[in-house]
Amino acid sequence: MKVKVISRSTDEFTRERSNDLQRVFHNFDPNLRTQEKAVEYVRALNAAKLEKVFARPFIGAMDGHIDAVTCMAKNPNNLKGLFSGSADGDIRLWDLANRRTVCHFPGHQGAVKGVTVSTDGRILVSCGSDSSVKLWSIPTDTVMDTEDSSSDTPKPLADYVRTNPNFRAVDHQWDGDLFATAGAQVDIWDHNRSQPVNSFEWGVDTVISVRFNPGEPNILATSASDRSIVVYDLRMSSPARKLIMQTRTNSIAWNPREPMNFTAANEDCNCYSYDARKLTEAKCVHKDHVSAVMDIDYSPTGREFVTGSYDRTVRIFEYNAGHSREIYHTKRMQRVFCVKFSGDATYVISGSDDTNLRLWKANASEQLGVLLPRERKQHDYREAVKNRYKHLPEVKRIVRHRHLPKPIYKASALRRTMQEAEKRKEDRRRAHSAPGSMPKESVRKRRIIKEIE
Repeated sequence: MKVKVISRSTDEFTRERSNDLQRVFHNFDPNLRTQEKAVEYVRALNAAKLEKVFARPFIGAMDGHIDAVTCMAKNPNNLKGLFSGSADGDIRLWDLANRRTVCHFPGHQGAVKGVTVSTDGRILVSCGSDSSVKLWSIPTDTVMDTEDSSSDTPKPLADYVRTNPNFRAVDHQWDGDLFATAGAQVDIWDHNRSQPVNSFEWGVDTVISVRFNPGEPNILATSASDRSIVVYDLRMSSPARKLIMQTRTNSIAWNPREPMNFTAANEDCNCYSYDARKLTEAKCVHKDHVSAVMDIDYSPTGREFVTGSYDRTVRIFEYNAGHSREIYHTKRMQRVFCVKFSGDATYVISGSDDTNLRLWKANASEQLGVLLPRERKQHDYREAVKNRYKHLPEVKRIVRHRHLPKPIYKASALRRTMQEAEKRKEDRRRAHSAPGSMPKESVRKRRIIKEIE
């Protein structure tokens, strides 16, 4: 005769701490729990509301510059190190953990237009409107850990002055000794040479941004003031492909996890994601800004990117979403010129016209610090319930709501009205034209004028 007994391991119901609630075992039979879905729906509503209640994205501001912050660069070798360049010619190394300046790099006589760091984290390259390129030695980690900032002023390892007009941007090759500067043309430099090892030119307009591909070190993309996006291959003597749009592209960012894709921050308030192998059509159009998008940077995960705009807001987009996931703003923040994701994708840093750098959480309601196992479990449960019922109207409304400053809200409404009027005008024109004479054009192709190879 077999006797069934109830046996439970002490590990299953022993409390971790005396203050913890006693674990209770539930019978999940649907016949006994007839209100299960109704209860879960209420929990999903509460989870969505709590996420809004605890949304405190702003962590702090870092001041010290005396003019607008024009560019930033992460240190690939140090998680809490960040470099910023200002229109006053000053370059600073920041300790993000303590939000303080660790080191100054004075030397530029005009605005610093671009900074970048070598992959090994040893060399800092800067360029500015004084037509000079400077190489600096980056302080060691021990300097970052000291409480007092270094009193010794670093001297440039090398200083290259060109007769061409001022430089506009600089970027370093991944796992290599080359770096590229953008200005009147694209120059390719080596650490050990005082003259460019190669130069590319396509047209006569100023090149305003340059980015190396993280997957293929010999590929780089640039944008110019003639509204073009050009892809270069260092193994070839001439540029590879050129895309001309209706408005200018201010910045470009490659997706680190899908290196064939890049996203362009455009003057028409939108961002456009392209596949470098097919530039005739955008993969996705990212909308929501109401003024020119000035800078863009991808998360190390490649699943989202952050943008900074002339409309004084910072937005976070998913890589394949048409609208932003988050919008960050403060009353004192002015036009945002540069943005960066932190190396661990936990924080976002923005630099603006009001001389400050601001530190934000990538997830607005995320709890900082160490979470207890039961806190982590509760958080995961709330996320799961919220995702299960996110299609229902009330949950969707709460999740999608974002507080907007009044100028942004009014500008968004005006922009929406103008787009609807333009669409009505186009529909009427098509209705009064010969059939087939005005074919409908996709939004992803509308802003592209032509591609040149």
